[in-house]
Amino acid sequence: MTEDTHIPPLDLGLTHVALKCSNLKQTAAFYARFAAMTLVHEREEDGVRVGWLADGTRPFCIVFLEDGAVGPPLGPFAHLGVAVESRQRVDALIDQARADGVAVEGPFDYPPPVGYGAFLYDPDGHTLEISHGQTVAYTLRQRFEAL
Repeated sequence: MTEDTHIPPLDLGLTHVALKCSNLKQTAAFYARFAAMTLVHEREEDGVRVGWLADGTRPFCIVFLEDGAVGPPLGPFAHLGVAVESRQRVDALIDQARADGVAVEGPFDYPPPVGYGAFLYDPDGHTLEISHGQTVAYTLRQRFEAL
């Protein structure tokens, strides 16, 4: 039996979060601008446009399904979190969002492990947290290296 080299390796662990959006193009533009994400896959399935957005830092994406009936948005506390390289970058994204008419809460500044950040609201009201200073990778490394 010959091995089929066209089949990619299967993913393991958490790979995506799926949300509805009213306009995939607008949603992709928002996440490109404020979360450095790119539309990496797009298709139509049963009349519904589907798009995968990823930032390329890990095998994880947000799957958006374009649907006129978005329903309740992700929030008020439920949110997607994106880390950026500096407090100055958080401030620049806040300024950019406000100039674009995007609703913003913050900035906030909490001790570790939370850090400095703000909440932005995408075109459908889903909450995106942009932050600097969170220690998710460190915390996970400490936990899983101890096993």
